Amino acid sequence: MTDTRPLALITGASSGIGYELARQFALHGYDLVVNAEDERLESAAQNLRETGAEVRAVRADLRAAEGRFRLLDALDGLTLDAAVLNAGVGRGGAFVDTDLADDQEVIDLNVTATVRLAKTLLRAMVTRGAGRLAFTSSVASTMPGSFQPVYNASKAFVQSFAEALAEEVKDTGVTVTAFMPGPTDTDFFRRAGMADDTRMGTMKKDDPAQVAEQAYEAIVKGETKAVTGSLKTKAQGLAGKVLPDAVKAAAHRRLAEPGTGEPGADASEQRD
Repeated sequence: MTDTRPLALITGASSGIGYELARQFALHGYDLVVNAEDERLESAAQNLRETGAEVRAVRADLRAAEGRFRLLDALDGLTLDAAVLNAGVGRGGAFVDTDLADDQEVIDLNVTATVRLAKTLLRAMVTRGAGRLAFTSSVASTMPGSFQPVYNASKAFVQSFAEALAEEVKDTGVTVTAFMPGPTDTDFFRRAGMADDTRMGTMKKDDPAQVAEQAYEAIVKGETKAVTGSLKTKAQGLAGKVLPDAVKAAAHRRLAEPGTGEPGADASEQRD
């Protein structure tokens, strides 16, 4: 890493929102440490190097303690000016039908890894008196997730966690941002088993580059939270503030219940 350029960490950066976020930081003069668990990471890192950024790729599965330690070891001795904890996973289906191990993976990555990494990263930033920590939340954090219950609950945790941290560190020179995408055209729904047979999986989705650009702007401005994406997603964010939970749960069912997919619709996929 160079001494003249700021440094940003982005997890879940091999594709989708994470990759586009890394690209935003690179285009704005940052060097990068990028992380993901899949084989696409090195190709993504090479593409990011074409922006002129110095990029270190750390392939590690953050669901496991070993992967988290591998990433933290790679960061030893580096000063992060920004860190975006973006890696996440979902699982669709009725809770009584999903495999417990799959549900646990959602918790391990979206909640446990988020807390454990944030503890180390935020301590270093507060000690230094500078830094920007960000989390990929979701508009799903505002509603009970019928047929996606563990995922939505995990994002509700991330949202509450981030906003609490933002209040704790507001006088330290450090900012904490949670940005909230809606359904986005990435790999999420395929991995969650929702791509073909749910309305949410087959509907038109937001552009990850648009989501990332808006998220980057919110991070550098130090905003505590921001709904990112299309006008439709922003409207969903507003509705989430006022609609009763029972209404939101029923609406989510109509989008996420298996068998609600629209034949012939856009089956592009999401990951955040």
